[in-house]
Amino acid sequence: MIKPTLALLTSALLLSACTTTTTNTTTPKTPDPVNITILGLNDFHGNLEPTSFTKVGDTAAIKAGGVAAIASEVNDAKLKNPNTILVGGGDLIGASPATSSLLRDEPSVVALNKIGMQISALGNHEFDQGLKELFRMQNGGCDSNDAAKACKFDPTFDGAKFKWIGANVEYNASSGKTGTPFAPYIIQDIGGAKIAFIGAVTKSVTGLVSPDGIKDLNFLDEAASINKYIPEIKAKNVDAIIMLIHEGGEISKDSKDTYATVGCKTLDASSPIVAIAKKVDPAVSAIISGHSHQGYNCLVPDPTGKDRIVIQGDFYGHLLQTLNLTVDKANHKPLSVSAANLVVDYTARETNKTLNADMLALVDKAKAKTDAVKAVPVANLGVPQIQRGISNARNTESALGDVIADAQVFATLAQGTQISLMNPGGIRQDLPDTGQIKAGNAINFGDVYAVQPFGNTLVVIDMTGQQIKDVLEQQWMNENATAVKLLQVSEGFSYKYTDSAPAGSKINIADIMFGGKPIDPAAKYRVAINSFLATGGDFFSVFTKGTNKVELPNLVDVDALNVYLKAKGSTLDGKVKGRITKL
Repeated sequence: MIKPTLALLTSALLLSACTTTTTNTTTPKTPDPVNITILGLNDFHGNLEPTSFTKVGDTAAIKAGGVAAIASEVNDAKLKNPNTILVGGGDLIGASPATSSLLRDEPSVVALNKIGMQISALGNHEFDQGLKELFRMQNGGCDSNDAAKACKFDPTFDGAKFKWIGANVEYNASSGKTGTPFAPYIIQDIGGAKIAFIGAVTKSVTGLVSPDGIKDLNFLDEAASINKYIPEIKAKNVDAIIMLIHEGGEISKDSKDTYATVGCKTLDASSPIVAIAKKVDPAVSAIISGHSHQGYNCLVPDPTGKDRIVIQGDFYGHLLQTLNLTVDKANHKPLSVSAANLVVDYTARETNKTLNADMLALVDKAKAKTDAVKAVPVANLGVPQIQRGISNARNTESALGDVIADAQVFATLAQGTQISLMNPGGIRQDLPDTGQIKAGNAINFGDVYAVQPFGNTLVVIDMTGQQIKDVLEQQWMNENATAVKLLQVSEGFSYKYTDSAPAGSKINIADIMFGGKPIDPAAKYRVAINSFLATGGDFFSVFTKGTNKVELPNLVDVDALNVYLKAKGSTLDGKVKGRITKL
């Protein structure tokens, strides 16, 4: 087992009890302590195989994550402490590499079943294919909205053995149903102790997935929804409450804290998870988070001002969040909790031959069913790799973002396209991933698919110059204010923005250029976007006001990129083109 390099932090000793005893005496019972290990996996995104990761203090990347290494880490933890449970922080599926997504993420669900996942918060990507398909992933069966992929990994797919939970997901009035489609919390018996896990997903789901797939649902305030169920949970004499939430933040940019820093207090104050954590009932002992694809192990004050652990484990299974929890099951109260992030070092386990054999076999089975498609040659790039941004940042222009925007123009010239805009969250991998760089800078369809796995189609609309300015301003407005998403733009189009200016006024329309000239607010421009943005995805609602709309249901974004790379791949230099300028 690869051990954390830093000592675990004890965030609280003799924590306040989650509940009082139900006897008529105030005399405490003889303590009966139980030590529990909680492992958390967030933002796995169906990454059955490892991807590149650089450990703190190293310069060379290793392979990290992958179900064969994750399974071995979980097994090692259980050998050390039988009272170990694996839980999820959401986005276990969705936006997945081809090995999983070409099989509708069923291999990932089966793998997590076998590894021992017990409970997970819902993530926004669990809703990518709609509520009905998510029910199928939970309950099994082959009645899918993509019959070409469903039950091809296992013809008797019987769904997740673990349970997705979400206290803030409710049916809306138009659905004709009431209540919650998923349990808000689950109480788990671990070593005789009763540990409650309560879940929530970011309330921003409505802007992150196709509206049609979630039309029957409301996504409510996260903290208020959690707090609503705390009295009910406490009444059941649980010994501790742990929160699983698919919402996160990031460490302040001027801090040197990393995933390995224990007890950091540098989570950016604007991070959504900070505001949520400060409101969540103090009875919650620790918060396992996700969504922002960051590694941190921080402390955030609860409503009483007492520090509480808020932890996240990067993404793709690179890290396992580890909580060491001691509870007194006689008096129904937590005694202590400490936390660390554990690197899942696939490279070391591969060298030491300690990868889980059953998981290696499962991955081989999934690859055998998808390798023929993935291995189809596409092109030889002009450079070994085109990156999607430093640390996968979404608030900067990236070389790969430039390429994708150019590809979308190239694919829709027949529809009169002049400009293309691309959401950075739809770019899921470097091209290729560091671990997949090949001789001669060759790339195959699997590499391309890993970049854009959502299956969005392309749409072309007319937008006025003013509408283009308005949609660019939305990069810093409303929900995007705390997690800026800079739309990537195509060749011939550029703009400048003033970061210090107030939201809604960061861009002077005279600084938006097309064809070497400022855009005309009244003129119409032909703009290509993906179908996700066309419905107002990522809170870019101005796109829904476009006119003369042409939908291209047979032109998938990944296919457009594939064609462009075949035509232009050898000429691409992997450089950021400077189309977006921060003043």
